[in-house]
Amino acid sequence: MKAMSSLERCQAVMNGQLPDRVPVVPQSFLLACETAGYKIGQINNNAKLLAQSHIICQEKYAYDGCIIDVDDASLAEACGAEVIYREDGVAAVDESKPVLKNLRDFEDLKLPDPLKDGRLPVWLETTERLVDAIGDHVFVMGRADQGPFSLACLLRGMEQFMMDLVLANPKDIQDLLNWCSEACIRFAKAQKDAGAHATSMGDASAGPNLISPEFYRNFALEPEKKVVKAVQDYGIPYSVHICGDASRILQDMAFIHSKIIEVDWKVDMGTAREIFSDDTVLVGNINPSDPLVIGTAQQVDAQAKKIIESTKGRGLFLSSGCAMGPNTNVDNFKAMIEASKKYGTYEHLLNL
Repeated sequence: MKAMSSLERCQAVMNGQLPDRVPVVPQSFLLACETAGYKIGQINNNAKLLAQSHIICQEKYAYDGCIIDVDDASLAEACGAEVIYREDGVAAVDESKPVLKNLRDFEDLKLPDPLKDGRLPVWLETTERLVDAIGDHVFVMGRADQGPFSLACLLRGMEQFMMDLVLANPKDIQDLLNWCSEACIRFAKAQKDAGAHATSMGDASAGPNLISPEFYRNFALEPEKKVVKAVQDYGIPYSVHICGDASRILQDMAFIHSKIIEVDWKVDMGTAREIFSDDTVLVGNINPSDPLVIGTAQQVDAQAKKIIESTKGRGLFLSSGCAMGPNTNVDNFKAMIEASKKYGTYEHLLNL
């Protein structure tokens, strides 16, 4: 089969076709900063350096797609949250000073303008710079930070919002989540306008590691569906990432109808492939810690082989299961990329 560019490879998968090989789209923004000689805390408000870090890392390792990420505090910050900045780590919301003293306080907030508020313009400029530099041949996913449920947790305070789920009027919770959904939609649409090939949410707080599947269905599922529909109707593929072992809610997540689902390492990828429709692209799911940091290249190779074979390489972006650390073993990272060339070629996939 004729060799494809990285972008063509990813677009083939998005269109339900077999590429020349399985594309590799790692969650590597922290490793990219390290590769370029920076710390994320030094450049999280500098679009030029953020884009440069991705360009340097992608050119060095020749993977197929860049996922633009900065931290999980930017959208909350644009909504009014106070943020703690750390030179050697990602920024974090100061949950000791919640924006929402009660659930209805969102009515006093202004929905963020992605072109003006907080560091959202930095994310968007990073996307523009990256698309201008390499977007004609490399897939660019401009993440749109947190999903509705996770954003609500950051604005209200995690512990307090968990109590709200049990004790508060469900309508107040749903109204807050609808407001958060609108904030998410605005940012995601702005990523399309900035030129991203896809956009996404991280909604880790909605996962079974924190709330029950019943609470997920009652509170988080519909806001996610609302965001996905609004953004995909706007004309850009959307991805949903829920950290941890989401196995118990995969059936529910299938009804979100997101074009892309990012699968964390605790989920069996073969099971996920059986649950999600054939036109859903799965991203994942090599363990970002063991083996990518502390394991061996041989272990990475084995995990990648299992992922490709269990999904038959259909609708697959080979990736880490979650964000890769800056201390990722580069030999292990290279092994993930090489595995797609060993086990994910068009000819190999035809025989799976």
